[in-house]
Amino acid sequence: MFVCTSLAGRCYWLFRRHSDPPPCQMKSPSLEEYPLRRQDKVHILEHPKTISAKIAMQGIDEAASSGAQAIDRAATLLLLVGRAGPSGARLSDLVEQCNLSKPTVRRMLLALVRAGLLDQDLETRRYYLGPEIYVLGTLASARFGIHSISLRPLIRLSQETGDTAFLSVPRDLYSICVHREEGPYPIRVHALHAGDRHPLGVGAGGLALLAALPDKEVEEVLAANADVLANQYPSFSPGVLRSLIRDTRARGYAINPGMMLSDSWAIGVVIRGSDGRPIGALSIAATESRLSEERQRELVPLLKREAAWIEKRLREADNLERQSKAKTRRAYR
Repeated sequence: MFVCTSLAGRCYWLFRRHSDPPPCQMKSPSLEEYPLRRQDKVHILEHPKTISAKIAMQGIDEAASSGAQAIDRAATLLLLVGRAGPSGARLSDLVEQCNLSKPTVRRMLLALVRAGLLDQDLETRRYYLGPEIYVLGTLASARFGIHSISLRPLIRLSQETGDTAFLSVPRDLYSICVHREEGPYPIRVHALHAGDRHPLGVGAGGLALLAALPDKEVEEVLAANADVLANQYPSFSPGVLRSLIRDTRARGYAINPGMMLSDSWAIGVVIRGSDGRPIGALSIAATESRLSEERQRELVPLLKREAAWIEKRLREADNLERQSKAKTRRAYR
C-alpha cells in the first residue's frame, strides 16, 4: 500500500497534465471576502509527524532474525524516504529517525540505490524514491484503484471549498493518508502528509473509518491500539473515541475539533466498498473559523457527493474485472 502512497505526487501530476478539473460549482463565502493575489502570503499550519521510526526499529531488533532484520530495516528506510516527498531525505535525518549508526544506514541506502529502489541526487546528496518503485507502484495501482479514482473528486473538493482535501485508507489498525490536495485559500492546514499514519479514530478521516466498523471490531481496534493511544495520543483515550464514534454515527460525518493541532479542524466522511465495508475516507481540513456549524452544513453534501461518486466508479471497476475474469474462464473451457 505504501508504494502507491509514495507515488501519489507523480500519479497526480500525470493526471493533472492530461485532465482539466471540472468547473467549480460552489465558492466559499470566505474566499470572496479573502481574494487571492499573487503577492498574498500563504500561512501553513503544520502538524509534526508522530510515528516514531525508532520505535519501529526497536521492535524489529527484538523480533527479527538477522536476515529478516535487514529486510525490515531496508523497508523502513524506503518508507522514510517516501514520506520525505519531493524535497528528498538527507542521510543525517534518516540516521536520526532510525536510531542506527551512520555507516549502517549509508550501506543500506547504497544497496537500495543499486537495486533502483532509491535515487540519490549527486549535488544535494539527498535520497528519493527510484524508478523501480515507480514500476512497482504502477503494477500495484490496479489493486488499489481507490487512489486514482479519487483524484478528480479531491480536486473538485479543494477548488470548490478553497481548503485542503485528503484521502485516507485503512490498513490494519491505522489510517494512512494517501493524498493531500491543497485549495487556493491562503491559510492552509497540513494536518496530514501523504504517507502519514495514525491509529484508527485519530483525525476526521480515521474517525470516519473507525465509526463505520461494527461495534465488535471497534472494541478490538481500541484494545489493540491502547498503548500507542496512551503514549502518543493522550487526547484520544478509548472513552473519548467511543463518544466521538457515537456522535459521528448520529451526525453522519466525523469532526476533529482541533484535537491533533490547535486551530486545525477537519470534517470527514467514509467511502464504502461494494460489500459495505469502509475502504477509505474523504476529509477537509481548515481553521476553526472556517468550520462553523453553518459551513459544516455546506461541506457535508459535497463530501458525501464525492464519496458516492468514488463508490460508484469502484463498483463499475469491480464489475468490469469480474466480467473480464468470467470471459477468460469461458475461453479456457
